[in-house]
Amino acid sequence: MTYLHRFVVKVAGESGMGINSVGEVLAKALKNVGMFVFGYREYPSLIKGGYSCYQLDISDTKINASSSECDVLLSFSRVSLHAYLNTVREGGSVIHSVIQVRFTPEEEKIIADRRLTVVYLPAREMAITIGGNKIMENTVMLGAIWQVLDLDLEELKSMITEQFAKKPEVIPGNINCLEAGYTFKLEGVSKSQLDLRKTENFTDDYLLTGNHAIALGAVAGGVRAYYAYPMTPSSSILSYLADISHETGMLVKQIEDEISVANMAVGSMFAGARTLIGTAGGGFDLMTETVSLSGITETPFMCILAQRPGPATGLPTWTSSSDLNIAVYAGHGEYTRLVLAASDIESCFILTQVGLNMAEKYQIPVILLTEKQIAESIFQVNRMPDPIPIERHILSNDDAKKMKSEDRFAITETGISPRWLPGQSEAVYTANSDEHLPDGTLTEEADTAWASYNKRLRKEKTLLEELPEPIVFGDPNADISFVGWGSVKNTMLDVMACLSEFTDKKISYLHYEYLYPVKTKVLKEYAKKAKRLVLVENNATGQLGQIVTAKTEIPFWEKVLKCDGRPFFVEDIVNFILGGSSNAV
Repeated sequence: MTYLHRFVVKVAGESGMGINSVGEVLAKALKNVGMFVFGYREYPSLIKGGYSCYQLDISDTKINASSSECDVLLSFSRVSLHAYLNTVREGGSVIHSVIQVRFTPEEEKIIADRRLTVVYLPAREMAITIGGNKIMENTVMLGAIWQVLDLDLEELKSMITEQFAKKPEVIPGNINCLEAGYTFKLEGVSKSQLDLRKTENFTDDYLLTGNHAIALGAVAGGVRAYYAYPMTPSSSILSYLADISHETGMLVKQIEDEISVANMAVGSMFAGARTLIGTAGGGFDLMTETVSLSGITETPFMCILAQRPGPATGLPTWTSSSDLNIAVYAGHGEYTRLVLAASDIESCFILTQVGLNMAEKYQIPVILLTEKQIAESIFQVNRMPDPIPIERHILSNDDAKKMKSEDRFAITETGISPRWLPGQSEAVYTANSDEHLPDGTLTEEADTAWASYNKRLRKEKTLLEELPEPIVFGDPNADISFVGWGSVKNTMLDVMACLSEFTDKKISYLHYEYLYPVKTKVLKEYAKKAKRLVLVENNATGQLGQIVTAKTEIPFWEKVLKCDGRPFFVEDIVNFILGGSSNAV
């Protein structure tokens, strides 16, 4: 689809072959010469073997999401060549290093029908012949794709020199391999027609994953302790914060299981250390009793819930946005909570800080939802947002000394009671997981239990008044009005950017970041004006739609849903708008 104004390269091979390294070097080099990139990863839950890919969507204008098809498939292994051949778009090219490959009759038909160019590049043999080793096959292939992109090789040489700065002895061999791939005759392979950016400050752009942005948000938000048990796709938050812990002074601990992670978070927050934890759906399942503990003891709690498809282990290395219901309903009993959803680098960074402030202000559990597509994809941003002020909402020492024991869980109109830390005041209270009186003393009497229960629920009304409404993008007089959350926003923005190239239909998109409690004023106005109202979610049942309909009675008769572990590709939405087939349902 030429109207997408992008050139897509898919680097494919087996797990353990350095596919990610090739993709990351390529992304950095492309950014440095003035291109926009978006990096998307697919990989199995294997250390070695299987097949994986690193897809780079490249453009001369800003892009936010992935295409379902590539212009060039750069394949390092037989299994990946067969697995990804059908993702090459019409007129595209396949460059592979597989000796004596044989295509099935079905694959031969794909090659013929789509007019694909298939080129064998003996990368490993070339690397060894010019004095390198078999690992340098990757560098030969890098040179070949740089040739296809029709770019000056000097920038890529600089990147390789930087990449191996700590191993200077391997730099000459890698440079030779780059040149060999760059000068190899790729018969019939079409070159990219993209223009370089003319702006002066593109070299200052950042390439960040969502998890990096969340980690930076934790640092900016004053987090003093981060606990986690590694679980894809949240694991790199833990590793990144651990890497920089000597600079930040943050306590970063890998704990034995998610139950302990959650309980340590409550204990640390109770003691006064601003704490953050991270997990995926299966880990959050184990935390839910502690979420209830946070609710009744009114101890601030914040968890990053990085979504992947379930149930159970499900598709552990793929993407989904199907954990909204557990975030909203997790834990027994009824109490106020806040559920947020990140969509890109900026929201990962800001919502991490917002969530921490809100957890402490309202003394509630806060869950920030992200997805593998956000957590591990590479986004390109020109600058990070400014950090927001840290708000602890803990009484000063002077004010704490004036408190009485019964002030800690005092019955208030807002539902929010004064909070002080152990040792700040002579007033002693019990942080009781049983129903309790304002001083924390256990109670089973009907009237006092009812008063405390309702007091905690009143926080929701106070919280809801503070939350912002969803944001509307696009044409206010749209022919099709979409509603969604999470990474869907990035796909919708890309579709809007190229909309006029493929249709005269006007579209708009209403995006939720603050999911629960749900704001409905803007949505009601949006739905009232909509000619066609369409729910778009990366799950099978339209979970946000169910919540919104329950609150507003607004039905979503049209839905674009997807639940196969893949994100919404640009073509999914384009095909829906055009009325054709779509990978989504």
